[in-house]
Amino acid sequence: MHSTGSEDLAGKLITMPGETARDCLDVPRVPTPDGVKKFRNFTQSEPQKMRVFYGKADDPNTATKITHGVVTSSSNKAADLVSPSPKTLFQQRLDDRTEEGLYASKKKAPLGRSHNQQSGFPAGVDPNTAVFGTKNVFEHTAGELVSPPKTYHCVMAEDQQGKDLYKVIHNDFEVGESVDRKYDWNRYPKNSAFGIETPHDNDGKHVAKSLTWLRNNDLNKGTKVVSKRVDDFRERTQPQLGTVHDPIKDTMTVPSDHAFGVLLRPDEYGAGDLIHGRGAGGYLRGKDRQRGLLAAVRQQLKKANYHNFNNLQAAFKHYDKNGDGRIDKAELHNCCIQFNLPVESELLEQLIDYCDERKEGAIDYAEFANFLNWKDKMVQNPGPTEAADPAKNGTPERLAKQIDGAVGQHRTSSSGINAVVGGGMTSKDFRTYGTPTIRSDLPAPRIKRISDIKNYGDESDAYGLINPSIYSNRGVHEKDFFQPRDPEQIRTIFQNIGTGMDNDTFQKLWQVAAERGQGNVSVETFRSVLDEIQAEKIAGMV
Repeated sequence: MHSTGSEDLAGKLITMPGETARDCLDVPRVPTPDGVKKFRNFTQSEPQKMRVFYGKADDPNTATKITHGVVTSSSNKAADLVSPSPKTLFQQRLDDRTEEGLYASKKKAPLGRSHNQQSGFPAGVDPNTAVFGTKNVFEHTAGELVSPPKTYHCVMAEDQQGKDLYKVIHNDFEVGESVDRKYDWNRYPKNSAFGIETPHDNDGKHVAKSLTWLRNNDLNKGTKVVSKRVDDFRERTQPQLGTVHDPIKDTMTVPSDHAFGVLLRPDEYGAGDLIHGRGAGGYLRGKDRQRGLLAAVRQQLKKANYHNFNNLQAAFKHYDKNGDGRIDKAELHNCCIQFNLPVESELLEQLIDYCDERKEGAIDYAEFANFLNWKDKMVQNPGPTEAADPAKNGTPERLAKQIDGAVGQHRTSSSGINAVVGGGMTSKDFRTYGTPTIRSDLPAPRIKRISDIKNYGDESDAYGLINPSIYSNRGVHEKDFFQPRDPEQIRTIFQNIGTGMDNDTFQKLWQVAAERGQGNVSVETFRSVLDEIQAEKIAGMV
């Protein structure tokens, strides 16, 4: 078949753009979202690409731009140092002259030649023939010098020859030998020693102390510097003093003061309320602040009543302004202001509510006495106008105790002794054993030794230690009140506390106090005389 170069193909050629096999296989890819790229670059990263954690995908790539270290300038290369370029003779001489000009030692003693010392020789001295010094005379060998063929006494005798002159020219003294300065030793012996002997010890501890440098001691005593990484690891893995060992505290995501568990609501009552069987309205738990304030007010009222009134009836009359036998809130508030006791109205209501057992809104005489608990100077049978609730038969109420009673009403065997006046069991004829704790049978020494631990009755008891008086806070003790004093001291003490009197009145009071104290007058004796005179004046006014 003859071919003309252009062959006709059978069939019909249809050209439709976009419908070819290439176009069908070339499907455009849907772009991957940025959020998915983060996870795919971390889990299925492409070849030759760095895997980046998806949490740091959006962070700026500053690590590739950071250069660490210091940029150094270029120095001589190793090839130039091993095989330097050749220098000309002129260049070498120039370098040598420069080096010789820098170092003076090279001028005097050049490398490879000895030092020329002829410039310092005397005139006419030939360095090749002249010799200096004295010629050695070898009379003995070294063995004879070390071990001479002589006895010990002979060697020591030769050693002492010329020793005095050798001491003068060489200061070669023996250990502890004094220098002979040609003094006159007629008054003092020559072998006398002056000063204090230097402390020494045969075990060598002073030598060891002198060989130890002070800097080494300071380093041992100072704080040792350790790496923070080592210190953190030690704190995490080893128990520390005063802290709980918690190796996993760094992994906890809670604050240090976090408490685990469920917070339970506390009960309204405490252990004391359960033991004493208090009711729902009488629980004392959670009322510590209220009880503390009431105790402070009670103490201040006690002090005010003690210093201003002779008995409890006079104090109650002063509080009861209208004379109805009751103290209301307004009357109590006025008295507190008069005694310089700042009390809020809320606290006054709590105080009246605490004292008012009948819930009448006022305090009667029995409730007033129970609150102050002042039984030493209280009148046993108050009148009808002075009692809290005057009964028709005139019998006053019995004061209630300020503390809880014994649980179960139990009693000890010691409580039965002298429990009833005129009856019961008495311990008068009982035999006593041992040595009494308080030696009141012995006279107290005037100056007590430190080793003397006996109690002669002049020391405070347990009650005095738990409840000290207001004077002990000022450094004044009980013995200071009963110590005999002269008239000038007594007069000065009472004038300093504001009790002024003329000379005649003081002399009369001093004579009365001296008669009671058998010639000795103390602060307590003088005060009792003043109290009696003041009581007589108040009784005469009434």
